[in-house]
Amino acid sequence: MLTTLGGRSRAVRHNGGTDAHFLARSTSWSTGGTCPAEPPRAPTFHRRKGDTPLSDFLSLGVPAVLVSTLTQQGITDPFPIQTATLPDTLAGRDVLGRGRTGSGKTLAFSLPLVARLAESAATVKRRPARPRGLILAPTRELATQIAATLEPLAKQLRLSTTTIFGGVSQNRQVSALNGGIDILVACPGRLEDLIKQGLCSLDSVEITILDEADHMADLGFLPGVKRLMDKTPKRGQRMLFSATLDNGVDQIVHRYLVDPLTHSVDTAESPVAKMTHHVLGVPDVETKRAVVEELASGTGRRLLFTRTKHQAKKLAKQLTAAGIPAVDLHGNLSQPARERNLEAFTSGAVRVLVATDIAARGIHVDDIELVVHVDPPAEHKAYLHRSGRTARAGHGGDVVTVMLPEQAGDVRTLTRLAKITVQPQSVRAGSRVVAELVGEVAAHVVPTAAQVQAHGLLKNDNRDDTRGSRGRSGAPAGGRGAGRGRSGSTGGGSSQGRSYGSGGTRGASTGARSSAPTGGSRPVHSTSTSGSTSTPGSGQSRSNGAVALSMGSNAGRRRAR
Repeated sequence: MLTTLGGRSRAVRHNGGTDAHFLARSTSWSTGGTCPAEPPRAPTFHRRKGDTPLSDFLSLGVPAVLVSTLTQQGITDPFPIQTATLPDTLAGRDVLGRGRTGSGKTLAFSLPLVARLAESAATVKRRPARPRGLILAPTRELATQIAATLEPLAKQLRLSTTTIFGGVSQNRQVSALNGGIDILVACPGRLEDLIKQGLCSLDSVEITILDEADHMADLGFLPGVKRLMDKTPKRGQRMLFSATLDNGVDQIVHRYLVDPLTHSVDTAESPVAKMTHHVLGVPDVETKRAVVEELASGTGRRLLFTRTKHQAKKLAKQLTAAGIPAVDLHGNLSQPARERNLEAFTSGAVRVLVATDIAARGIHVDDIELVVHVDPPAEHKAYLHRSGRTARAGHGGDVVTVMLPEQAGDVRTLTRLAKITVQPQSVRAGSRVVAELVGEVAAHVVPTAAQVQAHGLLKNDNRDDTRGSRGRSGAPAGGRGAGRGRSGSTGGGSSQGRSYGSGGTRGASTGARSSAPTGGSRPVHSTSTSGSTSTPGSGQSRSNGAVALSMGSNAGRRRAR
């Protein structure tokens, strides 16, 4: 479709179909405020109908030095969102990318950002506190993980990056800004604070990217996003990635994207084809606890979701007491504790992460083989966002909802709205379907006397149910006594048996792990791992080097509210 506005031709191509009416209306826009001087936009070009599909990064226009960096990371084949958007973003076009989390969006915007800023670096001098590229993300976890993907690419082209977010002192962030940066990855709240203090300016931004804009809308960040966008040059390139266009996201697109090309490779309302859904009905709370514990006992990564922070802390503590080391992730943790716990999960130091809904859109970890809805979410979008932590980037994965009798109606409505057809199954611990979902069982790590004392893992804790109860809740990693002096060695094919209801035992594991708490009231747990997780076929992978993990804070001293 070709339209004309103000003497300019506008070429709009839509790959999805669902937003044709939306783009047809984007013939006018307003900037909503005074904008800084405009940097020049690169010439635009786009493919014609009938062109041969592009299937590798070089043919998509990615510079050879970046392709080499990707190859060294084991990334050789672009995902659909990358194939769809890269020719346009590398050419300087504004792009609206629609795809679920885990579809490869981070590389889809990181590659053109780095490539285009490197082109202009020869003529544009790096200035203190004035980034040339800006990525806005809704959560600290997402901002950190975007930076982890971006930094190796930027380094190859001698571009500097930094990340800013709340929850930590701003001093180091300000120092990094003053040192001169090319690319800033930021959460809206802290960035606005720094701008108000005169410590950062967006008047030199050439490229702006909004990632997970729908999640920013859910969290109420869009007013701040608009204020930040108003401070960027009007004619800078802009990319927006979002699973949906509701809750005001469409207003952002209308107001700030010029001639946007929309690429839809997936929809947030439909389940992933390689994701298998299960609804497991349990008769009572005690059975639920036993089933959840068994589901957490496998050797692969597991992500368990609860509705409240208190329940997340309690469940992680209970699993650790049961010999399944787990960490929690929720809003009550300090930023250092959140980072430690997420790093422990990402590196493989622990295999179980218990999280609340607020963390669902900020967790980007490869090879999560099982997601468990310990508490069914309140609505179907939350279900899909939670479930999207598995079956990422071409992988398969299982999603389990554990359902009490009184939750049957809500779960039925939830799955219907999520367009998922699944037959509930009645189970108990040791049931065949549960054992199949668990797969290989990890070694049972027996809590030591020091761990029992440090965690407050008293015998009467077993009376607490997974739905939460009043009382004191210790924190696993990141809470009081998070440093577990733990030992569990099962080398040489030995096994430690552990009964699970009517079937199965906790079996053998390879390797050995041991640690001892340090003195004082804040014991430390140190462990090291090495290896990598990879994405078979696609080649997009994450390498995990040696990790030294130190956990411990006073977070567990607080009563759960």
